Amino acid sequence: MSTMLRGQYWNYNKNKSYKAGQITVGLVKIKPTEDDWLLFHVGRVTKDLNKLNNVGYEFEDLPDYEKYVGRLIVKFKNKAQTMIRNAESVIDDCYVSQILPDTFDNDLFPGYEKVNISWDEMNRVLEKSNWKTALQNQKGVYLMTDISNGKMYVGSAYGENMILGRWRAYVKTGHGGNVGLKTLTFDYIKKNFKYSILDIYKSTTDDQIIIDRESWWKEVLQSRKFGYNEN
Repeated sequence: MSTMLRGQYWNYNKNKSYKAGQITVGLVKIKPTEDDWLLFHVGRVTKDLNKLNNVGYEFEDLPDYEKYVGRLIVKFKNKAQTMIRNAESVIDDCYVSQILPDTFDNDLFPGYEKVNISWDEMNRVLEKSNWKTALQNQKGVYLMTDISNGKMYVGSAYGENMILGRWRAYVKTGHGGNVGLKTLTFDYIKKNFKYSILDIYKSTTDDQIIIDRESWWKEVLQSRKFGYNEN
């Protein structure tokens, strides 16, 4: 897809994929286990570069279809491994299942038990309205995992903006003020840390309950002995 964004199409190593003048439609599967495909591109091939297993074509976008890009979802059960298909061979098996009111957003909050994000992902989604709503109204205990060595850090959130407030600190500084993480560089944390949620509690829960659960998780995960927790 990155190649397409530069106005070029890739050509594979056996047969030519396109001809100059052909219209191309780009679809990407939304979920691996489902048959929904999102429209991300409609273009016209403008030049054949006569290259195989390389960038082989140049194209132009077709502005008439731009309003549907990122919004139109096609239902199609793909039965072949070929990435490039002739429309005539599949058109009867495709139908438009819906047109979204807004551009498709794959960053919707997945539920507390399914949060497992990298620093880059956290930086991208944390200020989205559905994430903010979910995290700023919940006290809780969270886990930070260093994927390069398996070390963990258990933290708790019960202050201003609760989980959202604590995670904003990690976006800003990496260490969030935690002593055991200050020895690591910000770039290292960005590259190696993942963030998940162990427990959530409503905002009226007594802070001591959160603190006690944090201590319990530190003991269970042995994050004081083998991880980054200092206390």
